[in-house]
Order: sequence, then C-alpha cells, then structure tokens
Amino acid sequence: MFPGAKWHLFGRAVLLVYACLVIGTGVADAADAPRDRYERERELFLDAYARVDQTGQAARTDAEALRSYPLYPYLQAARIRRALADAAGPLGAVDERAAQFLRDHEREPVARSLRQVWLTSLAERRQWSAFLEGYDEDEADNALRCHSYTARIELGRTADLESDIAARWLTPRSLPDCERAFEWMRARGALTPELIEQRVKRALEENNTGFARQIAATLPQERRAPWLQWAALLEQPQRQIDALIAAPATRVDPQALLAGWQRLARRDREAAAARLDALIRARKLSAQEASPYALALALGLAWDRRSESLQYFERVQPADLDDYALEWQARAALWAGDWALAGKSIAAMSTAQRESARWRYWAARVAEQSNDPQLARQLYESVLIDDNFYSIMAAARLGRPLVPHAEKLVRDEVELKQIGHLPALVRARELLLCDLRTLAGAEWAYGYQALSEEARRQTVHLAASWGWHYQAIATAARQRIFNDYELLYPRPYDREVAAAARLSRLPGELIYSVMRQESLYQAEAVSSAGARGLLQMLPETARRTARRWKRPQPRTADLFEPHTNVTLGAAHLRDLVDRFDGQTVVALAGYNAGPGASQRWLPGQSIDTDVWVENIPYNETRSYVQRILWHSVVFGWLSDGRPQKADTWHARVVPLGDTTAVGSL
Repeated sequence: MFPGAKWHLFGRAVLLVYACLVIGTGVADAADAPRDRYERERELFLDAYARVDQTGQAARTDAEALRSYPLYPYLQAARIRRALADAAGPLGAVDERAAQFLRDHEREPVARSLRQVWLTSLAERRQWSAFLEGYDEDEADNALRCHSYTARIELGRTADLESDIAARWLTPRSLPDCERAFEWMRARGALTPELIEQRVKRALEENNTGFARQIAATLPQERRAPWLQWAALLEQPQRQIDALIAAPATRVDPQALLAGWQRLARRDREAAAARLDALIRARKLSAQEASPYALALALGLAWDRRSESLQYFERVQPADLDDYALEWQARAALWAGDWALAGKSIAAMSTAQRESARWRYWAARVAEQSNDPQLARQLYESVLIDDNFYSIMAAARLGRPLVPHAEKLVRDEVELKQIGHLPALVRARELLLCDLRTLAGAEWAYGYQALSEEARRQTVHLAASWGWHYQAIATAARQRIFNDYELLYPRPYDREVAAAARLSRLPGELIYSVMRQESLYQAEAVSSAGARGLLQMLPETARRTARRWKRPQPRTADLFEPHTNVTLGAAHLRDLVDRFDGQTVVALAGYNAGPGASQRWLPGQSIDTDVWVENIPYNETRSYVQRILWHSVVFGWLSDGRPQKADTWHARVVPLGDTTAVGSL
C-alpha cells in the first residue's frame, strides 16, 4: 500500500479515447489556460496512438494539428518502438530514425524509454558501434551496462574495463546479461577468489543463499566451505546451531553464526530461548560477544509483546543498544507497565530520537506515572505543536479538544500562470488527461527539476488545480509542506463516500482517511500485493465482501471504478470493526496487515490504546494506523470547523468478548 506501492497504468490503447474524455471532465484546467485548449489535437493523438500497432501506420501523413500537439513526440516514439520490434539485420532506416529522435530530445522523458528499447534492440542484433554511440551511462540499467561491457569487448575498447566489470560483479543478484563480460574476466584471471568471496558475502548478507551457493561453487574447496556453512546457517538455523553446540571445536565465522542466530530468533523465539545459554557456553562467548545474541532474542520477543523480552534486554551491553533497540526496549517496558524502564530507555536515546514527538509524548506519560504532573504537562504541551497522532494523544491526556495548526501555502497567480505554460508541465497535463499517468509523472519530475524553489512551491497548487491530488500531496511532502489542510485534504469523491458511509455506518471522515492513506486518491492504484483502487481492495477480499453484503460480484477491473471500490472497501472495514467488537484501531490494523495479525496482537487483558498502537510490531502498520487517526481528525475539523474531541482516546483495547470494550473513534 502507499508508500511502497507501485502504480498501475490503467489505460490500454483501445480505451485511451474514452479514458481521456472521462478524465478530462473531472480535471481542472492549468492556470489561465483555455478550458480545453487541445481538445481536437488530443483526439487526433489518441486515435493515432491507439493504432500504432496496426500495419501501415508509419507511412501515414499526419495532420498539421497533430504534428503541432505537445504529445506528438510520444506518438513518434511509439512508432519507432513498433518499427524496432520488427527490425532485423544491420543499421538501417529505423535505427537512423531512433538515433535522430534521441538527439532531438536528448534527456527529455520521451527519450528515456525509447533509448532503452533501441539499445536493447541493437544489443540483440549485435550492432555494437551504434550501441556505444547511443549509450548513456546515467540512464542505463544493469542490463544495458552489461551490454556496454560486451560492446567494448567486441570492439576492443577495453581500457579500464576490468575495474568497471569488477564493480558490477559485486552485485548480490544474478546478472545474466553480464555473463559475456564475466567470461572475459575469467579468461584474464581477473575474477580472483577474493572478488568471488566478496560477491558471495554480499549475497549471504541479503539472504540470497541459492545464488551465494552458486557463486561459491567456483571457489577452491578449502575457501568454499565457510561460505557454504554460512548459507546452511541461514537455511537451517536450528539444525546448524544445534550442531555447533554439540561440537564446540567446529570453526565458524562469527558473522555467519550471528546471522544464523538472528534468523532462528525471528523464526522461532522458543527454540532460540532454549538454546541461548548452551550456545554461549559452547562457543565460550564473553558477555560482550553474547550481547548481540541476547538482543536478537529480546527484539523478537518484544515484537510478540512477551514480557520475557525485558530479561534479555538486561543482558544486552549498552554499546549494542542503538536507537532502534532502545525504541523496542521502551515499547516492551510500556507493554509490561514498567514505566521506570521506559523512562530509562527514552533517556538513553540519541538527542534527535528523544526529542521526536513520539518519545516526548511517552516521556510525558512516564512523568505522569512518576507523579510529576508539572513535567508531564510541559511535555504534553510541547507535543501539541506537532500535528500527528501523538498530538491527539497529548490533547486527550490534557483533556482538551484539538485544532490542527493550519498554514496556507500562498498562491502566486503570476508564478502559477508562468509555470502552467512550461512545455514539460503542459506535456504532463496532457498525458494526465490521456490517462498516461506514469508518463505524466516523468514529465512532471522533469519540469519540476528546472524550477526555482518558489516556483516549486506553486506546483502544489498547479497539480491540485488539475485534480491530480496524488501529485499535489507528494510534491508538497517533498518540500515538507504538510499543514495546508484545505489544499492537501481534498474530498473529490463525496458522492461515493457518502453512499458508502450510509451503507457501512462508518463516518465519511474515516473512509476518506483510509482512502488518503491507501492510495492518495489514485483510483488506478495497484499495490505490490495486488490490491486495487482507492481503498486498495484485494480481488478476493472484494468478492468475499460483496457476497456478505449482497452486492454484485466485482470483476478485477471493477475495482478501479470509484463507486465499487469505495463501497466494498467501507463494507470490509465495517466487517472488521464488528469482528473486533467496535475497536476501530484494531480494525484499521487488520485492514492493513490482515485480520489474523490484528487478532494475534490483541492483549490478554485491557490495555491503553496508545500502548497497544505503539506496540504494533509492523512498522508500516503502526504508522498506517497513526496516520489514519490523524487524517480523521483533520477531515473532521475541515467538515465542521470546530475543535475536535480527543477524550475518546482514553479508551482501552480489550480482548474479544470483553464487555468493557470501547471503540477508539
């Protein structure tokens, strides 16, 4: 889900005209631009673009209106790509067209994908001179870099080539396109055992054991064994650690042993706990040497909210307690109600960490529990200035309503008019109107880089005026502009959200909050897990929800339609709220991580909501819940303009079936 999501290009060529017309009605105009400046030209472009794959299109004579359209180069590039797909043999007219196009457009976004396609085609046809003439190291991926090595070998341009290939060799993953270059290095004796071992180590450090074994197999037997032992420790940590406990004289690389132990501590806390002391004795580890092993187990148990984690944290040397470890020691102490240890952990953090809103809030809670109300109040007051989850919690502790600290991003109409007519941003808008959003994003980034700082600030207004809310919010965040809430918390789907709120009996503000966090208003969003649309519904979850709510069964493509997606997403969230006895924070965690995870995270007895949220073991899910709760406050404030109540945050998270359960919203 968002952030970590990749975005779907929902605009097949056969649907481009329809998509353009639909989107065009909902996207506002650029500053001071005619309502639809390029309507006719856009239709011509989309028609020609949809027919690129048809035979005979390259010979057509395009109308002047089409040739003058800002996106005409994209049509030219598409035609060249199509011609390259059919090209064979030596350098010819198609290659000349490609080379000239790239010279004409140099580093413009329209040239990047064509350069990749053309150079790949040249490499496949072994046109090495032309390849090197068109090659651009700054825009090359691993495959093109590997082809460039082959080209230099074939053409005898090998000065400094060994060092270039050696640097590429050290990747921890397979590079099939580099095999020719690696063979050349082997023939020259340049792939030394030391280089091989470095690559094996990098692969093992990324837990790529299969590839590490493959590379290690090329080493002499005596140098191979330690690396295979390391791989075995990662693949079968319990068996290998038991063997090392049973045979104390067996040599093992300390880094390999710790890596295997960390894998065991993540996989099976009980097995690790049962073996820690035996391993320390067998390997004769000092307290300092044993400390990282205790830390790995302490962290795993803290993620499971197990009180035993504190026993293992006690065995960790102070030098091994970095900010990450101290955060989890503090969380474990909060879960156990050990406020003194929580305070000690916070005090040991770096200054930057300790002064964050998160740990100022928890320092206030520690002070409150330590009967120092004056310090607690001072710390809570300091957190109120930060607009986030912790400011809500601080307001709740102080018994005050909360008002977000809104700041207006000044709109400069003169600057906005100028940047709205810059060629790159004109192309970005036209690509957006044509539903070519990935290309639109590339043009936006290209145009943005050339702007002054003040002009960059105005691009937030520009994207918002186009209805490109994702880009407006992302661009604002890049400039650390967060508090213009009217600009950055739009409500473009009020009709769909209102209908979903009536159906699900959930606040519309909550539905919008989930939408903003899940997709940043991108109806075409697709996550790496395959979740789709505004509320990021997995197809199977959507179908299951539709059956429960007696709604039409959605096709996968239907999940890109806002009404369907918002309806089923809200219904699914309602199901989770009901499943968890009205505990909205638990339901939100389940929406992100799955209901099974939320079920596992429920406490054995009631616990403060802030402590429960802080101990969500997945960093992504913890942040997700906290951000949605802040979004809900902002949307509520924007809806009625009144200070938002925070007293409900004294609710507690309870086990299922506990009649004292109180919802969090």
